[in-house]
Amino acid sequence: MNLSRFRLPLLAAALVLVAASCRDAGPTAPSVAAPVASAPESDLLWSLRGTLLKCSPLPAATASATIGASGGVIQVGPHRLAVPAGALPSSVTITASFPSDTLNRVEFQPHGLQFNKPATLTMGYAHCGALAKILPKRIAYLDANLNVLELLLSLDQLWLQQVSTRLDHFSEYAVAW
Repeated sequence: MNLSRFRLPLLAAALVLVAASCRDAGPTAPSVAAPVASAPESDLLWSLRGTLLKCSPLPAATASATIGASGGVIQVGPHRLAVPAGALPSSVTITASFPSDTLNRVEFQPHGLQFNKPATLTMGYAHCGALAKILPKRIAYLDANLNVLELLLSLDQLWLQQVSTRLDHFSEYAVAW
């Protein structure tokens, strides 16, 4: 088994863990509790949380598929949406758009479509450079102005250069770290 292809991701993960453990623990006396969602600006890992990953633009692409009660898959650019059987009560034409942009994102129509069972969105990031190989990625739910509304629970598969999450509705999504 060739372990050399795993060295860079393992080294990167180790560096991230070391960096996180090296920050100043601060005073040990009790202090006024800060909100859970905030952290010191000096904490580099926290300040980068939710930053949209910058990538080399790929050609724009759009794909449509009619997916019904038996489920189905739609692929656009490096991204794939798998809808399981039973997720939709009837057939729906789904359109996925992948713009040529430095943000690695995908938009699904019709907006607001709800699933009875979660669909799985897998977003590729092989075209996103060195940072994509180092820091753990997540899929972000975006608003119309490309602001991160929520970082979704995601599985980053570094060896495949893709990240996956489960969706219960449609909107616009992007890869973040």
